[in-house]
Amino acid sequence: MRWLKQIFRTILIAIASLVGFVLLYLLVAFVLSSISVAEEPGTPDEVTMYILTNGVHTDLVVPVVNEQYDWRQLVPHQNTQAKDSSMPWLALGWGDKGFYLQTPAWKDLKASVAFNAAFGLSTTAIHATFYPQMKPGEDCREIRVSRAQYGRLVQYITQSFQRSHDGRSLHIPTTAVYGRHDAFYEAHGSYSMLHTCNTWANSGLKAAGQKACWWTAFDSGIFNQYK
Repeated sequence: MRWLKQIFRTILIAIASLVGFVLLYLLVAFVLSSISVAEEPGTPDEVTMYILTNGVHTDLVVPVVNEQYDWRQLVPHQNTQAKDSSMPWLALGWGDKGFYLQTPAWKDLKASVAFNAAFGLSTTAIHATFYPQMKPGEDCREIRVSRAQYGRLVQYITQSFQRSHDGRSLHIPTTAVYGRHDAFYEAHGSYSMLHTCNTWANSGLKAAGQKACWWTAFDSGIFNQYK
C-alpha cells in the first residue's frame, strides 16, 4: 500500500500548495490595496463622473457627451438592443471576454474560462452600459474632476478599445448582453489575476489624478478609498 500513501501525500501537498498560494495572493492584495494614492490637490471640480460596482466589478461612469468628448462616436447607442439615445451616462468596464460572454451568472462559470482568465490566456472586452441617471450610494460614488483630468481619463479608456483601420471600435455581436442598454467591444490587453477588471478601473482613476490604490484586484480596494 506504499504507492497509495505516496499518492495521498502528493494530493495533500498539491492541496496545501494551492491553499497557500490563494492565501498569499489574498494577503498581498489586501496589503497593496490598503496603500492609498492621493488625488491631485488644488484642481477645480469641472466634470462629474462616477465609479460603480456590482459587488465584484468596477465600472468608470462618464457623461455620454460634453464639450470635451462625445462617446457616441466610439460607443453608438445603435449597438444596444434598446437603441435609446436619451441616456446621459455611460458605464465602461474592461475584463476577460470569456467571463463577459460565457458567464451570465457564477453558477455558469466553467473551469476553462476561470483558468484562462487567471493566467492571461484569453482575450479581453469592454462592456459599455448606458444609464438614465446615477444614484450615489454604497455601490456608486460621485467624483468631480477637472477638464484636464477628464481628458486624461478619456485618453486612458479610449486606448483600451481595439479599432478598425478607419478608427471605429469593434462591436462584438452577441446575445450575451446583460440588458437592453449595453454592448461589448473588443479590447486591448490581457486579463489575469495580476491585472483584473478592477486593476484597470484603478489605473483609470490614477490617470485622472484621483484617489486610488497602489494596486488592487478587487472592487473593495477602490471603494475603500471613497468611503
